[in-house]
Amino acid sequence: MDERSPLVTYKLSVSTEEGARNVPSQGSRQRTATRKLSTFLGVVVPTLLAMFSVVLFLRLGFVVGQSGLYEAVGMLVLSYFIIGMTVLSVCAISTNGALDAGGAYYMISRALGPEFGGSIGIMFFLANVCGSALYILGLVETIVAMFGIPAGEDGRSGVHVLPQSYWYEFLYGTILLFLCLLVCLVGASIYAKATFLIFIIVMVVLITVFISFFAVKEKVVSIVATDSNGTHYLNGTFTGFKLSTLKDNVYPQYGRDYTTGRMMSFTIVFAVMFNGCTGIMAGSNMSGDLKNPSYSIPRGTITAVIFTYIIYNLLALIISCTCDRTLLQNDYSFLRDINVWPPLVTIGICCSTLSASMSNLIGASRILYALAKDKLFGKLLLPAKKTSKGGNPWMSVIMSWFLVQLVLFAGKLNTIAAIVTIFFLLVYAAVGLACLALEWASAPNFRPTFRYFTWYTCILGIVGCVTMMFLINAIYASASIVFMLILLLCLHYLSPSHSWGFISQALIFHQVRKYLLMLDVRKDHVKFWRPQILLLVSNPRSHQNLITFANDLKKSGLFVLGHVSLEELDVLPSDPLQTQTDFWLKLVDELNIKAFVNLTLSDSVRYGAQQLLFITGLGGMRPNTVIMGFYTRSTPDDLLRNELEVDQGRTSPFRYTSTGRKQATENFSPWEYVAIISDSIKMSKNVVLARYFSEFDRTRVCSVKGKETYIDVWPLNLLRPDSATYVNTCSLFLLQMACVLNMVRSWKKAKLRLYLCVESDSGLRGQEIKLKQLLKELRIKASIYTVMWDEVVALHWHKQVTENSDSSGESYLNFPNNSIRISSDYLQAVNQMILGQNPNVPPAVRFLYLPRPPADTSVYNRFLYQVEMISRNLGPTLLIHGVTPVTSTEL
Repeated sequence: MDERSPLVTYKLSVSTEEGARNVPSQGSRQRTATRKLSTFLGVVVPTLLAMFSVVLFLRLGFVVGQSGLYEAVGMLVLSYFIIGMTVLSVCAISTNGALDAGGAYYMISRALGPEFGGSIGIMFFLANVCGSALYILGLVETIVAMFGIPAGEDGRSGVHVLPQSYWYEFLYGTILLFLCLLVCLVGASIYAKATFLIFIIVMVVLITVFISFFAVKEKVVSIVATDSNGTHYLNGTFTGFKLSTLKDNVYPQYGRDYTTGRMMSFTIVFAVMFNGCTGIMAGSNMSGDLKNPSYSIPRGTITAVIFTYIIYNLLALIISCTCDRTLLQNDYSFLRDINVWPPLVTIGICCSTLSASMSNLIGASRILYALAKDKLFGKLLLPAKKTSKGGNPWMSVIMSWFLVQLVLFAGKLNTIAAIVTIFFLLVYAAVGLACLALEWASAPNFRPTFRYFTWYTCILGIVGCVTMMFLINAIYASASIVFMLILLLCLHYLSPSHSWGFISQALIFHQVRKYLLMLDVRKDHVKFWRPQILLLVSNPRSHQNLITFANDLKKSGLFVLGHVSLEELDVLPSDPLQTQTDFWLKLVDELNIKAFVNLTLSDSVRYGAQQLLFITGLGGMRPNTVIMGFYTRSTPDDLLRNELEVDQGRTSPFRYTSTGRKQATENFSPWEYVAIISDSIKMSKNVVLARYFSEFDRTRVCSVKGKETYIDVWPLNLLRPDSATYVNTCSLFLLQMACVLNMVRSWKKAKLRLYLCVESDSGLRGQEIKLKQLLKELRIKASIYTVMWDEVVALHWHKQVTENSDSSGESYLNFPNNSIRISSDYLQAVNQMILGQNPNVPPAVRFLYLPRPPADTSVYNRFLYQVEMISRNLGPTLLIHGVTPVTSTEL
């Protein structure tokens, strides 16, 4: 067995590494040391606290008071339906492989690629930044309501000692945010311990809230309201459980928000309420700190979502039965006023909002750290990669804290609630899209252990998120999507390449395979014919002009670069074409062409060309036209074989070492060249021979302003003028190819010149009229030039019986006995006739009729000589032989 066998390699690796398998590397030890959190502490607790936060204690009464019980429950159902679909997608992606730091960003970037993942990562980072600020503002609102000096009063009284103003509230928020910063700087373990303590406090407060609804008797709460008319006092009532209170709170009754003065509506209230659902990613954000993220994230997130849904619905129902509208709409901290011990609710609000703010701050820092580590934005995020000895990205925490500090200038919670909600909805939609793409791609390696999802749950989640984005605020939604697309384009063109895998490639493969099966060759019709080109090239660097020209000629059809390597696989250790393919693909990128590459090994050029003709393409996408460079002895670079290229002192990578048998076949003969032409025609391929394209300069031809560009077409078989016609298959193919070139954007200004060769006694006027009518029916715009060639035709036929030589002295031309040959004088005369047409305005390219090679293979050399004589010194020229009908006059 060869030593390169995978089985032997595996056994060797087992034997040499068996002793070290249980000894982790330094990097793995460091990762293990930083991954300390369990499912409960790392996912359930942060997610519960993030989802309760502001809405549970400060805004659930606002939602019920404005929207009524029916709409409040409907909002909860809609919100949890959207996040439920998202959670299913998160669970599927998180159980499909190892997760690293970055949470949702890591999932999306590894599923959809760096461009989409990076842009969504920035949006998710901003969502967490704004979310952290939102919770701080909610906490400030509670502190000011509890300890602030009431409006209209000058002095301090009792616990009301804190002055109220925009800048004072900004100062309070700054202090609270600084406390969050200190906790996050210490690290994830301290954060987890702090959140667990807060979780216990919040649960105790929540229990007392439920007890208070039953234990506290009917109570009137005095409310100080301030509006444009000044300060006035209202009385809100806690009625206890009464049916009349429930009936009053069932239907919506939207009014003004007393903190902002704005008139409320369903979408505004929904935006505020949905912030209670945006914490589902709190556990995912800690993926880099979890012991087993693939296990913890699905179980912890689903547990938290179900628990919060039950609590929200139960609390909304109880509030509707016990509190009147005045209390709900004008006192957002009413739960404190009706509690058995009011300070406990204040403690719960402070703890939950502080925890949610920390959760968003640490989540934002982890996303920023993951973005910096992936180097998607180059050196812009380089400082964010700095970590402490324990692995805590302290610099990312500081950068995130600074941005949260800027958002605090918004001043009020309800002001930024819509922006935060839209950002989170956009991220949730992206998570659903990532999971949907993986599911639709049918990739064999997408095997999540969590199976409770399907493609339609992903679609429902995406549609729900996008719909709610635009219902909440169409301007903000549109702006966020545009911003994300700008980021996506910037990353696509500016970010370095990554080897994460691109879901787009899997989706494209899936769709292409499906549509290729639908592309039935039996349904082909001439009306929809287009050139599908196989360009046979030897040395791609010396044929760049021809390659770019063929790219223009394909007219949105298939374009394949074919290459024959004269090697024998039997004597080689491995397939050399595998390493060469990358060079060819790099050339395709450099030339900016849309082409495939197909390489083959053979012991002769002809057999290699036959292989390419047989195997190139798939299904209905197969070449129908073969293009080759012209054979000539004087310029060996035009030969269809491998050559040594020296480019500015560098050896080309397209040279292969010759073996003994290859050296025997390296003399690529004229006979073999014509044989390839004959083989192509036998396989029903149209043939195009390209000559003098080393002189072709596409930029000069297509870019010079004020200078006319011409395409000359000679649709007559110049080797057999007596039997040729302008309306046979080959002539019409010639016209079609010229027209196709003229339809390309860079060739649209070029003018077609069609040359009509006639004899003086052949009815000149009638032929020209027929040709004009043909062009009209084919919708081809061309100028017709009449060429009188009586003197040329007179030189055409000339009989001579020869043994084994030619009187003209060409020793390589060999004629059988009793053959009829075309005189060299005639060939030279035809060549001069072509050159003599419009010599002052030569064409950019000429199209000539290529006759079919003779059936007698012994005269192949003579045939090539005739074609070479006619096309000599004509500049860029295409000699074309068409075998398939390509024109249609039908609609």
